[in-house]
Amino acid sequence: MSLLPEIRETEIPAVLEIHTPLFSDARGFFSESYNRDTWVAAGFRETFVQDNVSLSSRGVLRGLHYQLHPHGMGKLVRAITGAVYDVAVDLRRGSPTFGRWVARTLEEGVPLWLWIPVGFAHGFVALRDNTRVYYKCTGVYHGESERAIRHDDADLNITWPVPVEIISEKDANAPPFKKSEHNFT
Repeated sequence: MSLLPEIRETEIPAVLEIHTPLFSDARGFFSESYNRDTWVAAGFRETFVQDNVSLSSRGVLRGLHYQLHPHGMGKLVRAITGAVYDVAVDLRRGSPTFGRWVARTLEEGVPLWLWIPVGFAHGFVALRDNTRVYYKCTGVYHGESERAIRHDDADLNITWPVPVEIISEKDANAPPFKKSEHNFT
């Protein structure tokens, strides 16, 4: 029985899908969600300094958020209950995927994480009520460095699978991609 996670590149190679083993029987299931040693053995070497949990109802959108360099924050994201459509947007100038986005559906009972490195904006919309998202972060929150991009920016053309019904005032007033401040290379 191997506990090593399986790491796969997405359409944007810096953003990774990480599948952790799941063991099921008549009692339910068990999954070791994170173990530094087994993750390092699988090739994942990030260090985490902050963990966050959010609770959202269906149609709640959070994002697209990021923090400017040198306060960038990589995020390892997983849905604990419910489901989210999770999006990462490449903000790294000079990258062949600059301005492109990748998304995955993360849902309870499916041991899938999405790794969003520093240099990406991150956001998600809840697909079900009572959705809890857990994410490990490589940096701590730094309010002065926090920025956002509009979720409905025409240039990004993100296809959100459910209508956005609730969004914070800050996110609703975020600038479009072409007018956003980002300093990643």
